[in-house]
Amino acid sequence: MEFSHWLSQNWFDLLQSAGIIASLLFTHSALRLETKTRQVSNLLSLTENHKTLWAEFYRRPELHRILDERATVRAQDITREEEILVNLAILHLNSTFYAQKLGLVFKLEGLRRDVAWFFSLPIPRLLWEKSKVLQNDDFVEFVEQCRHWK
Repeated sequence: MEFSHWLSQNWFDLLQSAGIIASLLFTHSALRLETKTRQVSNLLSLTENHKTLWAEFYRRPELHRILDERATVRAQDITREEEILVNLAILHLNSTFYAQKLGLVFKLEGLRRDVAWFFSLPIPRLLWEKSKVLQNDDFVEFVEQCRHWK
């Protein structure tokens, strides 16, 4: 009896509150969907950039030495083109690292293994040592952890 009396007095306030809660839940759901959509879009963009970078590698045979495990490791033997491609790969990795760190892309499960493999190669390893002083500390820490990850 008391509840029905209270309800008859406050039905409009109760309806307003339910409407506000429902709109907040709808907004939350829409934001989650927008976040997922943005993450997929960002991942597609990173993938396209990755493809463009490595297409240059496959198009130019003189760059194939970058992925050669037995390549000469003296700095003077590394060509300017090899240095440019590896530096572009480092910049691409940097973008990927920060996009993942900020939650702008899904977690890339194989990223650490890929980084460990790439920087285990003689030319990328030497060029990383040369360029890491120009990178942000948290990015350098990430790459170094990957390099020593097993």
